[in-house]
Amino acid sequence: MADGVESVRSRNRSVLPRPSIGLPAMVRTRHRRAVGCLMLPVTNFPDPLEGRQMRRRLLMGGVTALVTVLASGCVAPPAGTDGDLLDDWRPLAAAQQFTPRVGDCHAISDPPTAENHTPVDCGQPHLLETIHVGTFTGALAQRPTPPPFWSSVMRPAFAECDAEARKFVGEDWRDGRLAVQAVPPSAQGWQGGARWFRCDMFVLSRQSSANGADDAIMKHVGSLRGALKPPSPLAHACFDLDEWYALEPVTCINPHRYEYVGIWTSPLERRADVERDSASVHARCRELVNRFAKVPAGGEVGTGTLYRLPSPQGWARGDRGLRCYFWTGGPAVSRSVRGGGVRAIEIE
Repeated sequence: MADGVESVRSRNRSVLPRPSIGLPAMVRTRHRRAVGCLMLPVTNFPDPLEGRQMRRRLLMGGVTALVTVLASGCVAPPAGTDGDLLDDWRPLAAAQQFTPRVGDCHAISDPPTAENHTPVDCGQPHLLETIHVGTFTGALAQRPTPPPFWSSVMRPAFAECDAEARKFVGEDWRDGRLAVQAVPPSAQGWQGGARWFRCDMFVLSRQSSANGADDAIMKHVGSLRGALKPPSPLAHACFDLDEWYALEPVTCINPHRYEYVGIWTSPLERRADVERDSASVHARCRELVNRFAKVPAGGEVGTGTLYRLPSPQGWARGDRGLRCYFWTGGPAVSRSVRGGGVRAIEIE
């Protein structure tokens, strides 16, 4: 069989060789009809029998070719397209990430994501201020997911935020109505390579801060840098009890029975364990009262004390600072006991 030519026999009668489909010879091609993207010839044959046989072969061959063409995707593309299925796929969007900046203020307290990271002017009312940005390193940075916000693995980050917060406000930030948190990136940001943590500072309500109640974040205007340098409206000072026996801030020249004297940091991990050992806490607070009143070493006296734990949220973030207060044990006073010596704090 010659290339491109096949021999057809019918009724024991040899017929002249006919070219393959698509290259008709010795017949007159009237026109071509497009099927898909294949051009099939339509012909007239002088021999009826031969024509019928050839048309049958053309039909079968055309169907086979059409199926092959359709299976291969060779179909006229829709209007406005080029028929190339591979060149119009949009690449996958890169994981969105950002790095927060020191000095950014935020009007929302939600965990930061690329979508909600919209800092506001610190001169406008806001809830949080970013005072430091740290970096996760070592094994912590190799985690497949960011460390959970409330988890113990965030404690080193909180310790760094604690140290930076003291420098930022000029005092121990726990001496006032302030709180600090270490915030990791979102899961999407972590997958995109973010390994920073954000140190945020915020202002608590007067009641929640002094009493260790649940955090009540207050809006603030302006930066908190140097916020506890005296005189400061955010600094803890003198208190009395309201009708609910909660500490209520008052000015020290007004009658009061309690005065803030400092922080004792508990070594215990569980909040409940601290509450079960109140005697030890009062002993530590008495030391702070004597120091606050500038009682000479060796001359310390017994005195009234009160203490409050950090809020449950603060404890979970890593704050272990117990707020200690002097208590008159009876009558109200209208002065501060700071530097007043034994006479100022001794209970008769």
